[in-house]
Amino acid sequence: MKKLSFLLSLLVLAIALVGCGGGKKTVKQQVKISDIPEWFLETPKDPNYIISAASGFSRDLQMALNTATEEARVNIARELETKVSGLFKRFREEVGTGDDSEFLSQTTDVSKSVVSTTLNGTKVRKKEVKNEGGGYRVYVLMEMALGATNEALLNKIKEQKNMYTRFRASQGFQELEKDVKEYEEFKAKGGY
Repeated sequence: MKKLSFLLSLLVLAIALVGCGGGKKTVKQQVKISDIPEWFLETPKDPNYIISAASGFSRDLQMALNTATEEARVNIARELETKVSGLFKRFREEVGTGDDSEFLSQTTDVSKSVVSTTLNGTKVRKKEVKNEGGGYRVYVLMEMALGATNEALLNKIKEQKNMYTRFRASQGFQELEKDVKEYEEFKAKGGY
């Protein structure tokens, strides 16, 4: 249920972001380093929490707050679980001989990361709102207690263990059905 509400929140945020685009008025974003909270630039460390800092900008205060909050949650999710795919290709070729030779080289490096996890117990530790270029810049420091993370991980491991046990039981039942069917066919052919 929490995963569904998280996904719905992301969907609402995406729709709101699309709805805010395409306006005629351009908002100029000028951030002064002195306006940025120190805890944003140097994210605090705490052995009992996963902590993430993020910011959001919009002409609408609530949109700026939602953007910063969701970005901070995504950062925490990235720390917990990220599937990364990468591709590295290199092509090298030398054409010609001697002084007339030409060396050609092309390198491509592509990577993609996908995050999909359920977060339990995230909360905003600090928040600052600044006026900026006709809009609002919101800075958020989000935290998630590691106790909740460890509990969620333990539940996930138990769920996978239960699924594997059910799979093995199903596999064993299928093997038993196959053996019974082979025995019945053997009996029908006059065996025993």
